[in-house]
Amino acid sequence: MRGPRAALALLLAAALAPRSARPHPQCLDFKPPFRPPRGLAFCRRYAEFGCCDPRRDRALLQRFYRLSAGLDERTYAACAGHLQDLLCQECSPYAAHLYDAEDPSTPVRTIPGLCQDYCMQVWQNCRSIFRSLSADPELIALENNMAKFCRYLSLEDTDYCFPHLLANQNLNQNLGLVTADAEGCLQLCLMEVANGLRNPVAMVHANDGTHRFFIAEQVGLVWTYLPDGTRLEKPFLNISEAVLTSPWEGDERGFLCIVFHPKFKFNGKVYVYYSVEVRYEERIRISEFRISPSDMNALDHGSERIILEIEEPASNHNGGELLFGEDEYLYIFTGDGGMAGDPFGTFGNAQNKSALLGKVLRINVNNNDRGPLYRIPPDNPFISDPTARPEVYAYGVRNMWRCSFDRGDPQTKEGKGRLFCGDVGQNKYEEVDIVEKGKNYGWRAREGFSCYDKKLCTNSSLDDVLPIYAYPHKMGKSVTGGYVYRGCESPNLNGLYIFGDFMSGRLMSLKEDHATGEWQYSEICMGTGQTCMFPGLINNYYQYIISFAEDEAGELYFLSTGVPSATASHGVVYKVVDTSRRAPPGKCRVEPSPVKVKSKRIPFVPKEKFIMKTPTPNPRLTTTTEAPWGGVPDPKTPRTPAGDRVRTPRPGKGGEQRGQRRRKKPPVDGSVRLMRQGRRGRGRGRVEIFIDGEWGTVCDDGWSLPAAAVVCRQLGFPYAVRATKKAEFGAGTSLRILLDDVQCSGQERTLLECSHADVGTHNCSHEEDAGVECSREEVTDW
Repeated sequence: MRGPRAALALLLAAALAPRSARPHPQCLDFKPPFRPPRGLAFCRRYAEFGCCDPRRDRALLQRFYRLSAGLDERTYAACAGHLQDLLCQECSPYAAHLYDAEDPSTPVRTIPGLCQDYCMQVWQNCRSIFRSLSADPELIALENNMAKFCRYLSLEDTDYCFPHLLANQNLNQNLGLVTADAEGCLQLCLMEVANGLRNPVAMVHANDGTHRFFIAEQVGLVWTYLPDGTRLEKPFLNISEAVLTSPWEGDERGFLCIVFHPKFKFNGKVYVYYSVEVRYEERIRISEFRISPSDMNALDHGSERIILEIEEPASNHNGGELLFGEDEYLYIFTGDGGMAGDPFGTFGNAQNKSALLGKVLRINVNNNDRGPLYRIPPDNPFISDPTARPEVYAYGVRNMWRCSFDRGDPQTKEGKGRLFCGDVGQNKYEEVDIVEKGKNYGWRAREGFSCYDKKLCTNSSLDDVLPIYAYPHKMGKSVTGGYVYRGCESPNLNGLYIFGDFMSGRLMSLKEDHATGEWQYSEICMGTGQTCMFPGLINNYYQYIISFAEDEAGELYFLSTGVPSATASHGVVYKVVDTSRRAPPGKCRVEPSPVKVKSKRIPFVPKEKFIMKTPTPNPRLTTTTEAPWGGVPDPKTPRTPAGDRVRTPRPGKGGEQRGQRRRKKPPVDGSVRLMRQGRRGRGRGRVEIFIDGEWGTVCDDGWSLPAAAVVCRQLGFPYAVRATKKAEFGAGTSLRILLDDVQCSGQERTLLECSHADVGTHNCSHEEDAGVECSREEVTDW
């Protein structure tokens, strides 16, 4: 339990945020609240949403029985309800605020923060229950002084005190729903899971129960990551000498994809998609590898068998996706061959079913140890068309970049097997498609909903499939396809298709309206205010979104970089997290199968930091959900160069784009912080000041309230309650004493503006280190 007048509201960063910050539901385990899997028998108020599951609810009920057994009949009648209310605040969605536990590094209250009027009522009628609830000696010492007792139990942020928070509309409206800003931008958070990667183009899992994941770099290396986050020093695959790529920013060639056979656990087969040069001719190559017989975390590099090679007439539009469907066939997604406008042949490669470029291909690589390396599935749509390649599954695509199969709703399996793809556009539009067998997706007749080649567009088939969504180039110029979220940990995201744009760094989502069949768009923003203030979470990312991924449990990730070069080690992998509601404790627990490790483990060290951001309105851009009338180009939309991946230069240091990573500013001379028992104090603690590149203490037997007021105001507190002396909050013996003889009027901006001895000059010891106690409310003597 904290000392008197403890600063109980927020972390120091949150203290500097405006009072209009968003509500921040959080449990005592420092995680978001959840919906209990079954009703609660004791703390029924929180049966729909809160921080207790039935097991914890039963434990609180048992504690209630133990404590109430010591109450006489009269006291039980008057106080049992209060005792239940106080115990059940552990189940409140705001338990962390009530118990002052937002920061894992600080001790937790033994009694929740109470509103003054309620505390006085309980003190007058049921004072004895507090002693049974808490053994805090400071609280017990104040037991006979109602004013000081209730002041001790108060919260500085009175919005969160019990029971007033129950009637606080701002805290309770939309509780448990995905947080959105005033313009509907969904506020999500991230967890960094890997870093230091060179253009990470793909992340996949083996679906073998080990819950490993494998991250591929564009240069041709694939790394193994274990469930505990460690990376193995030895690569899973290294074909960097064979892969064709370059350090140029924007080079689309390279190692582009890896996929595990659905029966990898039994046959050990893995398939890769990469660029090669054969006798001065550029090709895309699909190869098969087998797992090493001596190491389950490495492929046998000598086992490569080339399944398919396709000549690339240009260095761009290389496609680059491999997937296995529920049918266990291999799906291959190729680009249209490059250049601009698909200029190959009369109608372009994409409309030419006799070409393998600009297509979705489907082949059977099962049981291929003898005989042909692949066979044609008997139900491929053009198998009987003598003018078509039998491998073609769908056509009319420009350069599909990142596709995924929907796992289906976890309960109903609705949507299972749908194939989503992002198809990079030319001059005007990016699009998202659902790919179906035998369908024509319109390129080069159409780009998005708009006509591109007007002659082809006029004569095109009415059966051409339009996108489920398209957006103009003022929103982004290179779509990166994503996934329909079907994981366990963020139940509010179920059914949301999450994708992004490589160039603009924009994260986006689509949700199907089952009544109309249309897809509703919502932008995704990084959480502002306290939305992402949970241990291990961040709210910023590098701009260039290269790919999305699922782990074996279905949780969603994306891969991005700050420098889009195959040789720049700026790539990071982020896990997407919704802090509005989590799954009940234990529901998402997995038990990975054991992994025999022969290589050195490299521990993961996160580098990205949480950035305190206040909500600011963002300009909204009109999106395209219908075909423009008659396919006429929008005159307001300027024609831009081909929207190829990584084709435009990086933005300069001027305007920061959404999603672009921002760095924390270092402290400046005169900055102050409060420390208590080796941890940051929140509103009270030893004063430490930053001068000339180092932190030090203020040692002063004449330390005064005006000086304390200067410190408190710097930290965002309008009032100074006390100026403490004689190292009341501990001695900062590991630091130098930087200031002594400080004399302030109370109006100065920093202590350096006050009168003081020369920096580093003092005639005192750390036993006289100064401290302060601050408050957001004016405090008067009781």
